[in-house]
Amino acid sequence: MKNGKNLFRKKDNSKFYLIAFAVLFLALVARIVFVGTTNNTKVKTGDVAVAENTVKAPIELSFSDVLRRANDIKTMEINKDDVATGVLKDGTPYRATITYNPELLEKLSVGGTAVSINRNDSTWDMIGKGLPIAVSVLFLFWLLRLLRGGSGGGAGGITRSLIGQNPTKITTGKTKTTFKDVAGIDSEKRRLIEVVEFLKNKDKFKSLGARVPRGVLLSGEPGTGKTLLARAVAGEANVPFFATSGSDFSGIIVGLGVAKIKEIFDLAKRNAPCILFIDEIDAIGQSRSKHSFNDNDREQTLNQLLIKMDGFANDTGIIVIAATNRPDMLDTALLRPGRFDRQIHIDLPNLEGRRDILDLHAKKFKIDDKVSMMDVARGTTGFSGADLENLLNESALHAVRAGHKSVEQSDIEEARDKILMGPKKNRKMRPEDIKLTAYHEAGHAFVALHYDGIVDPIHKATIIPRGRALGMVQHLPIDDKVSMTIEEVRATLSVDLAGRASEEVFFGKNKITTGAESDIAMATRIARRSITTAGLSDKIGMVAINQANTFGQRIAIENASEKTAEAVDGEIKTWLDNAYKDAKNLITKNKARVEKLAKALLDKETLSGEEIREIISDKKVVAKKTSKKSNAKK
Repeated sequence: MKNGKNLFRKKDNSKFYLIAFAVLFLALVARIVFVGTTNNTKVKTGDVAVAENTVKAPIELSFSDVLRRANDIKTMEINKDDVATGVLKDGTPYRATITYNPELLEKLSVGGTAVSINRNDSTWDMIGKGLPIAVSVLFLFWLLRLLRGGSGGGAGGITRSLIGQNPTKITTGKTKTTFKDVAGIDSEKRRLIEVVEFLKNKDKFKSLGARVPRGVLLSGEPGTGKTLLARAVAGEANVPFFATSGSDFSGIIVGLGVAKIKEIFDLAKRNAPCILFIDEIDAIGQSRSKHSFNDNDREQTLNQLLIKMDGFANDTGIIVIAATNRPDMLDTALLRPGRFDRQIHIDLPNLEGRRDILDLHAKKFKIDDKVSMMDVARGTTGFSGADLENLLNESALHAVRAGHKSVEQSDIEEARDKILMGPKKNRKMRPEDIKLTAYHEAGHAFVALHYDGIVDPIHKATIIPRGRALGMVQHLPIDDKVSMTIEEVRATLSVDLAGRASEEVFFGKNKITTGAESDIAMATRIARRSITTAGLSDKIGMVAINQANTFGQRIAIENASEKTAEAVDGEIKTWLDNAYKDAKNLITKNKARVEKLAKALLDKETLSGEEIREIISDKKVVAKKTSKKSNAKK
């Protein structure tokens, strides 16, 4: 099997019938428009010039005019629509709508009018009668041919003719991806080895009466490798891989999703053993409720999926793997044993996992030997596998722009800063704003260095604006923290508020700025979470107080009284006030060192962690030649 086009056994001529049907339908519409325009045309009296000859336009006579001027009419021809045309005795043509009446005809004959009656249909009338019949017959013939088994038989044939030969957009064939191509999620791979073994040797399991999971649900943040892992299972077992998306089962035609579910499962059965992968299954697998009457088609599609999965025999050799970012939205019937009876949550990679992912992706790029992937992994906490691959790609792009022969550490750092903070801003800043930013970041850096060993080590400090930030102090974690002690929480709060404290110490309370907005927001989140969910406050105690923000309504605190809410707000303010006082006292006592650090930032714009330590320890800092060039450019 090379591609999805060879999966169906026959071809049909449904496109020919569709084209013929469309042509006849357009002809019918044209006939209706033409006849309607002709019948509704009003003719005015007067002269009309036609090919250089002046011909009198027919006058419009009413029925009473015909009765009154019967003796003036020379000829009259009456068609089947009781429309009379002819000429008067003075040669003037006329047109009139009359009522068929023998007495009128007798009166006209007495007056010398030559009357003729033509009840035959015109060519357009005959076409108008025949077209609807022809269109209906052709359409019924097309449907009957499909139901008779034109391309796969029954409703499947109709489905394919309505939306193409491959309605579910199935990606088919054997994949070359194996577990060697998946890094950073070793525990998840181990849980899927049983599936691979079953696909390779199912008799070993049947001999012991064991039943391998029929369905595996992969959940996790976007970019963590769910689709890659599903392909790797198929590649490791060397079986066909069928991939589709949950959104492919929905459409404007009611019942189409059910037909698609039947089709893809029949396709999988004909190619068993195989992997059937459904990405973003929450598009059709959302939880049903007694009040959900607005999307019956989606529920019918879900019911069909449940039936198909429950109808599997133990020896079919079909493994259904689904992926979603929102497992909480899925219907409980979909998650019961016998359907998706194995659920694997893929977390964001830890430090070792990030290094393995970087090493894997680095094989595709020309990386300088001096680049430390462990340092890159330490500085990318919270990055998914897709984010890390994008980081290296952005680094390679920056290396090309910079004219480097390989990707250097500076290229990777630039790409990381761009991803985290945004691109560099070539904005013109006032000298006083640049100076204030330097003292702000110097305050952060000094307090962070004071709590060295408690908070994460400093990697660098810069006053180069990126995104909305005018500067930043970047930390490089030694490892991934699972939790924080209360000592770490208090030290982190002091570091966060040290920028505002430095502004007040050096410029006065009237010169503080809004630059600490994000710092205050971050400190508030840490303090609130520590107090309301972690139980780190002696005043509030070990009580879980959930925060809620439902459907746009601002609900400050849930499952707590107003008195408790006020106490929580007061405790948060106390924690932040104490952290601010601590940072302010440290900066005040070491004002000269912080000022020296700020002046170094003004001079070089960016300082590494080692340079910051040398400045604070009163060691001589050797300025790099490249920094002067960069300052000259700016």
